[in-house]
Amino acid sequence: MIKISRDEIKYSLKNLMSRKLRSWLTILSILIGITSIFALVSFGLGIKDYVDTMADEAGRDKLFILAKGAGAPGMDENFRFTRDDVDFVSKIKGVNDIMGLYFDVAEIEFKEQKKYSFIIGFDVSKQDFLDETFTVEVEKGRNLKKGELGKMILGYNYQFKEKIFKRAIEVGDKILLNGNQFEVVGFYEEVGNPQDDSQMYVTEEQMELLFPDIKDEFGYAIVRADKSENPRELADKIEDKLRKFKGEDEGKETFYVQTFDDFLATFGAIINIINGVLVLISLISLVVATVNIMNTMYTAVLERTNEIGVMKAIGAQNSSILFIFMFESGFLGMVGGILGVALGWLIAKTGGMIATASGYSMLKPIFPWYLTLGCIFFALLVGAAAGLLPAIQASKLKPVDALRYE
Repeated sequence: MIKISRDEIKYSLKNLMSRKLRSWLTILSILIGITSIFALVSFGLGIKDYVDTMADEAGRDKLFILAKGAGAPGMDENFRFTRDDVDFVSKIKGVNDIMGLYFDVAEIEFKEQKKYSFIIGFDVSKQDFLDETFTVEVEKGRNLKKGELGKMILGYNYQFKEKIFKRAIEVGDKILLNGNQFEVVGFYEEVGNPQDDSQMYVTEEQMELLFPDIKDEFGYAIVRADKSENPRELADKIEDKLRKFKGEDEGKETFYVQTFDDFLATFGAIINIINGVLVLISLISLVVATVNIMNTMYTAVLERTNEIGVMKAIGAQNSSILFIFMFESGFLGMVGGILGVALGWLIAKTGGMIATASGYSMLKPIFPWYLTLGCIFFALLVGAAAGLLPAIQASKLKPVDALRYE
């Protein structure tokens, strides 16, 4: 068992201070790796927290009936979810509620400036269902009324100048939608990404007037499962029955049914892969830092060979020499870890503010205590491990050979 004395710690710190430039360069090498890991992981944890919060608020009892083709819902010409399909699915045992949504692209014009964005038409009587699924409510103004024409609700970002239009839109403003004048009656809360926060919403009656060709043909549908029903089992049941109802062959369906957990799993897998690659790149810098620390400690052993000989000659044990050099390397790692966490926090916090200002509030980093302590402890271990071999070499030096070394 290694006995730790205050004198040994003071001696180690004095040696590090006497070689300030080399010590700081060593700290810098590990600081870079810890900074990268801390910042990247904090963003990854923030996105996971956002998704989990959204799942808890929306409820995991939601299923989505979507086209198999690529692209946004409703954009696949090979698939339309008809009103008859909605009625059929609503009668399947285990389905608590269902809502078909019209989905298309429309031209919006404000103050002679034109933009194109997605527009959603929905049954206003199911407003609560929509709000619950998308975890948003009308922030300003009011909701649409059943059968209301010439009125619309806009996404969050339309309220700010230079976000979508040069000028901000306010409740009561008149805009042109596909050349037709509409009054803005409200704005939805922020969702967290520019696409969702730039969408437009009208009643399904209004949508049918704007796009006569899609009448009774929804872009996709949202299903709420009964509380006693397993969403995955219900999704399989809907796929099987709806495929037969539409007369499609198994494996050649034009649609698929996705549970909320399926969506979260897919989203989470993508995020984990991205974070894994980025963290792997960050670990490369830690490998470089490890080599740098080993080189520093080997150099220290060579420079202090005579000192080691003197210490052993006056009774210092091998364990004391081992501790001194491992303490020095571990201390360098710990300091690099602390500074790396501080710099990583600053970078992540600034990045989160920039992302929020750009409309990506979902990219908000979080900093749990275990991430902070974990990064510092990891840096300490890397430093100590890197100094192990030089420390062993120093502890095994023979006093006579050490004193003769020049």
